[in-house]
This record gives sequence, structure tokens and C-alpha cells, in this order.
Amino acid sequence: KVKIETIVKEARGALLKTLIEGIAEIDGINIGIIGKKLHHGGDRLWFVCPICGKAVGYVYRHPVKPLIGCRLCLNLDYRSRKYKGMLEGSILVKQ
Repeated sequence: KVKIETIVKEARGALLKTLIEGIAEIDGINIGIIGKKLHHGGDRLWFVCPICGKAVGYVYRHPVKPLIGCRLCLNLDYRSRKYKGMLEGSILVKQ
């Protein structure tokens, strides 16, 4: 027994992968896009960092320089980690 929905789903997935996988242009810089199989089934699309070549979920614009890359290459940190402990430290000092 084969459902038409199953065939359509497979065809959409293959077409989407063919259309999207390739190159995206962001601020005049070509960023590669690749697809990888997930171990539990399905596919996931990833950007290829133009600096280090790793597959990443997000690419960022450098805040000062005209660069695009992953968080590690641009030496960016999470905002929450930057201020972590400041409030807790001030509460402990007052007590």
C-alpha cells in the first residue's frame, strides 16, 4: 500500500534540497549551503562558514569589519554569558 502523500513528501524534499543547496549571497559574500542527513532521519541545511569552512546553523555580520562568518571565527560571544554573574555577585556582596 502506497499513499500519494508519501510520494509527494519525498518529491518535495528532493526538490527543496536541489533548489536550496548551493550558494547564498549575503552582503556580496558567497556563503555555501549544504545538506546533511540526520541520524534519526530527515535532512538539515547548514551554512558553510566562509572563514573556517565548518557547517554552522548561523552566520553573523562582524559588528565593525565587513566580514561574515561563524560566531567562533568572528570571536563573538553570547550576550548572556558576558554579563553572567554580575547580578549574583552584587547581591552576595551586599549581604
